[in-house]
Amino acid sequence: MFPLRDLNKPLTTPHVNRLLLTVNIVVFIVFWLASFDIVLNTSFANDMVQNFTMYPYEIIHGQRLFTLLTSMFMHDPTSLLAGLFHLGGNMLYLYVFGDNIEDTFGHFGYLVFYLFSGLVASTVYILSVLYTPMLNSLTGLSMSADLTEGLLGASGAIAGVLGAYIVLYPKARILTLIFYGWPIIVPIPAIAFLGFWFVLQWLYVFLGIATGVAYWAHIGGFIAGMILALVFGLGRKKAREVRRRL
Repeated sequence: MFPLRDLNKPLTTPHVNRLLLTVNIVVFIVFWLASFDIVLNTSFANDMVQNFTMYPYEIIHGQRLFTLLTSMFMHDPTSLLAGLFHLGGNMLYLYVFGDNIEDTFGHFGYLVFYLFSGLVASTVYILSVLYTPMLNSLTGLSMSADLTEGLLGASGAIAGVLGAYIVLYPKARILTLIFYGWPIIVPIPAIAFLGFWFVLQWLYVFLGIATGVAYWAHIGGFIAGMILALVFGLGRKKAREVRRRL
């Protein structure tokens, strides 16, 4: 399933969401061009990976904590097809769902919300790696634990956006592209679309599907977004609805 757009027009222009989209895309393009010696060089690309990717081992030891933020804006273009799929999927979800969350939280509030969700997502991922032996013994899984494996991508922060959306706009219709023999477009309630997405993240973890993806970060970001929406977003949403009626 691919979301195309939501039938939930915001009242304000999503300047911050557009900025986040632009920064992620520009960083990827520069990274990709440097990786193939088209602009700058591979040494520059390698330095970007080393300097801005988040490595759990370093965070645990209080080193290079700034990478908790910088890693949110990087998508690995080493494999162009995989990199484009990673970036494109993330940006599609951010484009579809981010504008309404910015409308609810306000421009600055949305930026804080987005970054905080990403930080929580990274923290949950680090904890999942750190306590993998315990998780394996409790669940019978055989997840690997590598504190030196880097994490990059906007997925955790965007998962926070999705978590907030399911709380604030559960009945909003999401125009969704579905391949059922042939492609069709159907409107699906956000609670069904995003609920299905969240369940999938758990299934991927417990079935060991598509290893190499930080599904614990997705889960942590989504829950963080739900909590922030419940605590701070619902009141703002009511004020937004009052403005809509005026």
